[in-house]
Amino acid sequence: MVMAFINSPIGPKTIHFWGPMANWGFVAAGIADMDKPVEQISRNMTGVLTFYSMLFMRFAWKVQPRNMLLFSCHLSNASV
Repeated sequence: MVMAFINSPIGPKTIHFWGPMANWGFVAAGIADMDKPVEQISRNMTGVLTFYSMLFMRFAWKVQPRNMLLFSCHLSNASV
């Protein structure tokens, strides 16, 4: 079972795994920003990041094989 995942089209030997893993950094940064005063958070950057995440959620849903790791990462990011 583990080897099947490792060798799968969305396993850790592919960019379809490491790309979303790197994007979890955006989620961590958003969570860290929750402690900042509202005045210090950029409205423009927040809007761009939300749009970016929504765009890539659609991409992750449409691409074959469907990349649920990328989808969940960007769903979390848009939620934060």
